[in-house]
Amino acid sequence: MKTGFAIVGVVILFIVFYVGCGILNTAGWFASRSIDVVKQQVDPAELLRKYELFKDEAAQLDAKLANIKIKEGQIKEVKEELKVSADRTNREQMMIWEQELGGIEYRYNALAADYNAQMAKINYRFCNVGELPQGASEPLPREYNPYLEK
Repeated sequence: MKTGFAIVGVVILFIVFYVGCGILNTAGWFASRSIDVVKQQVDPAELLRKYELFKDEAAQLDAKLANIKIKEGQIKEVKEELKVSADRTNREQMMIWEQELGGIEYRYNALAADYNAQMAKINYRFCNVGELPQGASEPLPREYNPYLEK
Protein backbone atom coordinates (compact mmCIF):
# COMPACT_ATOMS: atom_id res chain seq x y z
CA MET A 1 0.00 0.00 0.00
CA LYS A 2 2.84 2.36 0.81
CA THR A 3 4.37 1.69 -2.58
CA GLY A 4 1.07 2.70 -4.21
CA PHE A 5 1.13 6.05 -2.38
CA ALA A 6 4.78 6.46 -3.28
CA ILE A 7 4.05 5.84 -6.95
CA VAL A 8 1.10 8.25 -6.88
CA GLY A 9 3.29 10.80 -5.09
CA VAL A 10 6.05 10.40 -7.68
CA VAL A 11 3.52 10.74 -10.51
CA ILE A 12 2.02 13.89 -8.93
CA LEU A 13 5.51 15.29 -8.36
CA PHE A 14 6.40 14.52 -11.98
CA ILE A 15 3.19 16.24 -13.23
CA VAL A 16 3.86 19.31 -11.07
CA PHE A 17 7.46 19.42 -12.30
CA TYR A 18 6.33 19.02 -15.94
CA VAL A 19 3.67 21.75 -15.63
CA GLY A 20 6.15 24.02 -13.85
CA CYS A 21 8.70 23.59 -16.63
CA GLY A 22 6.00 24.34 -19.20
CA ILE A 23 5.05 27.55 -17.38
CA LEU A 24 8.68 28.64 -17.13
CA ASN A 25 9.23 27.83 -20.81
CA THR A 26 6.16 29.86 -21.78
CA ALA A 27 7.28 32.74 -19.57
CA GLY A 28 10.69 32.59 -21.23
CA TRP A 29 9.03 32.74 -24.65
CA PHE A 30 6.97 35.77 -23.62
CA ALA A 31 10.04 37.48 -22.19
CA SER A 32 12.02 36.73 -25.35
CA ARG A 33 9.18 38.05 -27.52
CA SER A 34 8.90 41.20 -25.40
CA ILE A 35 12.60 41.86 -25.79
CA ASP A 36 12.30 41.42 -29.57
CA VAL A 37 9.44 43.94 -29.73
CA VAL A 38 11.33 46.49 -27.64
CA LYS A 39 14.46 46.05 -29.79
CA GLN A 40 12.40 46.59 -32.91
CA GLN A 41 10.67 49.72 -31.59
CA VAL A 42 13.86 51.43 -30.39
CA ASP A 43 15.90 50.47 -33.43
CA PRO A 44 17.48 53.67 -34.83
CA ALA A 45 16.07 53.00 -38.30
CA GLU A 46 12.55 52.64 -36.87
CA LEU A 47 12.93 55.78 -34.75
CA LEU A 48 14.13 57.71 -37.81
CA ARG A 49 11.18 56.41 -39.85
CA LYS A 50 8.74 57.53 -37.15
CA TYR A 51 10.47 60.90 -36.80
CA GLU A 52 10.23 61.49 -40.54
CA LEU A 53 6.56 60.47 -40.52
CA PHE A 54 5.77 62.95 -37.75
CA LYS A 55 7.86 65.63 -39.43
CA ASP A 56 5.89 65.15 -42.67
CA GLU A 57 2.55 65.20 -40.86
CA ALA A 58 3.53 68.33 -38.92
CA ALA A 59 4.46 70.07 -42.19
CA GLN A 60 1.13 69.03 -43.74
CA LEU A 61 -0.77 70.35 -40.73
CA ASP A 62 1.08 73.68 -40.91
CA ALA A 63 0.34 73.90 -44.65
CA LYS A 64 -3.34 73.21 -44.06
CA LEU A 65 -3.50 75.98 -41.44
CA ALA A 66 -1.90 78.37 -43.94
CA ASN A 67 -4.40 77.29 -46.62
CA ILE A 68 -7.26 77.88 -44.20
CA LYS A 69 -6.05 81.44 -43.57
CA ILE A 70 -5.79 82.07 -47.31
CA LYS A 71 -9.32 80.78 -47.95
CA GLU A 72 -10.70 82.82 -45.07
CA GLY A 73 -9.04 85.92 -46.54
CA GLN A 74 -10.51 85.21 -49.97
CA ILE A 75 -13.98 84.72 -48.51
CA LYS A 76 -13.68 87.93 -46.50
CA GLU A 77 -12.75 89.88 -49.66
CA VAL A 78 -15.72 88.49 -51.58
CA LYS A 79 -18.05 89.31 -48.68
CA GLU A 80 -16.80 92.90 -48.75
CA GLU A 81 -17.49 93.06 -52.50
CA LEU A 82 -20.96 91.61 -51.95
CA LYS A 83 -21.76 94.50 -49.59
CA VAL A 84 -21.19 96.87 -52.49
CA SER A 85 -22.84 94.85 -55.25
CA ALA A 86 -24.74 91.59 -55.00
CA ASP A 87 -23.06 90.06 -58.02
CA ARG A 88 -24.15 86.49 -58.71
CA THR A 89 -20.66 85.44 -59.78
CA ASN A 90 -19.19 86.65 -56.48
CA ARG A 91 -21.84 84.78 -54.49
CA GLU A 92 -21.12 81.57 -56.41
CA GLN A 93 -17.38 82.02 -55.92
CA MET A 94 -17.87 82.61 -52.19
CA MET A 95 -19.94 79.43 -51.87
CA ILE A 96 -17.27 77.43 -53.70
CA TRP A 97 -14.54 78.81 -51.46
CA GLU A 98 -16.60 78.12 -48.33
CA GLN A 99 -16.99 74.50 -49.44
CA GLU A 100 -13.26 74.27 -50.13
CA LEU A 101 -12.57 75.76 -46.70
CA GLY A 102 -14.77 73.12 -45.09
CA GLY A 103 -12.87 70.39 -46.93
CA ILE A 104 -9.50 71.74 -45.82
CA GLU A 105 -10.72 71.97 -42.22
CA TYR A 106 -12.05 68.41 -42.43
CA ARG A 107 -8.69 67.10 -43.70
CA TYR A 108 -6.84 69.13 -41.05
CA ASN A 109 -8.99 67.61 -38.29
CA ALA A 110 -8.45 64.08 -39.60
CA LEU A 111 -4.68 64.53 -39.85
CA ALA A 112 -4.48 66.21 -36.43
CA ALA A 113 -6.43 63.32 -34.91
CA ASP A 114 -4.03 60.80 -36.45
CA TYR A 115 -0.97 62.80 -35.37
CA ASN A 116 -2.23 63.16 -31.81
CA ALA A 117 -3.24 59.50 -31.53
CA GLN A 118 0.11 58.26 -32.83
CA MET A 119 2.04 60.67 -30.61
CA ALA A 120 0.08 59.56 -27.53
CA LYS A 121 0.87 55.88 -28.08
CA ILE A 122 4.45 56.09 -26.90
CA ASN A 123 6.87 58.65 -25.54
CA TYR A 124 8.98 59.36 -28.60
CA ARG A 125 12.50 60.55 -27.83
CA PHE A 126 12.57 62.86 -30.84
CA CYS A 127 10.00 65.04 -29.12
CA ASN A 128 12.36 65.78 -26.26
CA VAL A 129 14.87 68.61 -26.39
CA GLY A 130 18.38 67.18 -26.17
CA GLU A 131 17.46 63.87 -27.79
CA LEU A 132 16.77 65.04 -31.32
CA PRO A 133 18.24 63.34 -34.37
CA GLN A 134 21.36 64.92 -35.79
CA GLY A 135 20.44 67.96 -37.87
CA ALA A 136 17.09 68.59 -36.18
CA SER A 137 16.86 71.96 -34.50
CA GLU A 138 13.62 71.84 -32.53
CA PRO A 139 11.40 69.12 -31.13
CA LEU A 140 8.15 68.16 -32.81
CA PRO A 141 4.99 69.27 -31.07
CA ARG A 142 3.46 66.67 -28.77
CA GLU A 143 -0.01 67.56 -29.98
CA TYR A 144 -1.71 69.69 -32.60
CA ASN A 145 -4.69 71.73 -31.63
CA PRO A 146 -7.59 69.69 -32.72
CA TYR A 147 -10.07 70.51 -34.08
CA LEU A 148 -11.30 73.31 -36.23
CA GLU A 149 -14.94 74.18 -35.83
CA LYS A 150 -17.17 76.79 -37.31
